[in-house]
Amino acid sequence: MSIDTDAAAARNGQQRSLSTAAARNLATTTKSEPQMQGISSRWLTKMLPWVQVGGGVYRVNRRTTYTLGDGRVEFAVDGSQARVIPQELREIPQLRDFDDDRVLGSLASRFEQRQYGPGEVVTEAGNPMDQIFLIVHGKLQKMGSGDYGETTVLGLLVDGDYLGNGALADPSAMWPCTVKTVATTTVLAMPRAALETVLDAAPALVEHLRRAARGPSKPQNTAGEADIDIASGHSGEPVLAGTFVDYATAPREYELSLAQSVLRVHSRVADLYNHPMNQTEQQLRLTIEALRERQEHDLVNNPEYGLLHNADLKQRISTHSGPPTPDDLDELLAMRRSTRMLVAHPKAIAALGRECSKRGLYPDPVEVGGHLLPAWRGVPIFPCGKIPVSANSTSSILALRTGEQEQGVVGLNAAELPDEYEPGVSVRHMGIDDHAIISYLVSTYYSVAVLVPDALGVLDDVLVARRDR
Repeated sequence: MSIDTDAAAARNGQQRSLSTAAARNLATTTKSEPQMQGISSRWLTKMLPWVQVGGGVYRVNRRTTYTLGDGRVEFAVDGSQARVIPQELREIPQLRDFDDDRVLGSLASRFEQRQYGPGEVVTEAGNPMDQIFLIVHGKLQKMGSGDYGETTVLGLLVDGDYLGNGALADPSAMWPCTVKTVATTTVLAMPRAALETVLDAAPALVEHLRRAARGPSKPQNTAGEADIDIASGHSGEPVLAGTFVDYATAPREYELSLAQSVLRVHSRVADLYNHPMNQTEQQLRLTIEALRERQEHDLVNNPEYGLLHNADLKQRISTHSGPPTPDDLDELLAMRRSTRMLVAHPKAIAALGRECSKRGLYPDPVEVGGHLLPAWRGVPIFPCGKIPVSANSTSSILALRTGEQEQGVVGLNAAELPDEYEPGVSVRHMGIDDHAIISYLVSTYYSVAVLVPDALGVLDDVLVARRDR
């Protein structure tokens, strides 16, 4: 038959060979396991040292700490007007433990709202400290002078910070540094004259401020912990001071959180469609992957124990100019010893790469588990998509020291779960219902603990969007 007759047969609907659709009925297909796009690298979960917790609770014992005023002041905002919550004034060191709410309310009413534009000077070094400032929103830089007359940046002040509180204890105090706004900033300010009016009417506050000026009633070290008396460099036979290590009487306890799901598989599917792949095992595998993803999300974002919400306020800093710069990372690393890992959203890592490229810096990557990862100062930077990016394109970068021996950050999971399917995950058969559906309860228990405050640091206000050149 010629080509023409073949074409004619095709036009007439006459099939001359077996179609591929029919041939597949007799062929063995090669298939993959069920795929899941929601699986991420989960570096944080992999790199955390995990501690087996019996009894469901992990207690973090620490030395007694007398650090005062380590919080941020909060405000009540009504439209464009803000006012300080009177009880929040106790976050100022000199007012900590002052229990007269009436006097605190009188102080709060004396603050007046002010607005500063970018680049304005709020205080100038050497001038009398005649005002107390509470920062409602914005960003300010503390500026100083170096040994050779150069201008230095001493630190940043952001939402909830305060300055000028030294005026509470010392009427003759002077501003130690110049403070200048970086962005549009809203503050609440109380002049010295308004403070004097409250002090004249509240002798109890005057006495409290005098006691605060004398310092803590018990000696403490530079970390705010109860001091341990040690003698050194002596000769002869002097009387040695006795001492003991004081422990915190109410240590924090971390209860294990959980993620659970009920997996349902019809018995007909389990009976008839288990070759060449076990349907129940594949369903369990994907369900456990989803639980693991939720676990890492909670380790970062849970308001009770998540890393973003449990960093000590003294360990939180903001970027100086928006994008994450090498200077910002250096400051973050300098806040603790032996930083083992940095964790950032992939967009934040890209933003850091752009800033390094602008400066002609190309940090060497480091190898972790056969993977090459970006690094700064030899500390690997692990991507974590669970770190949120806000609507204004800002995110955070975490710095962690890990491990119990290093007094770092540790993951917590349950020890010896009944019906354990894999480490930390239990799968319990719940029976078969009247619809012939087999149910399995899939559970995992976890939490994360910060053993000492400087084990975890956070770089906030990290701009991840690309700026116009």
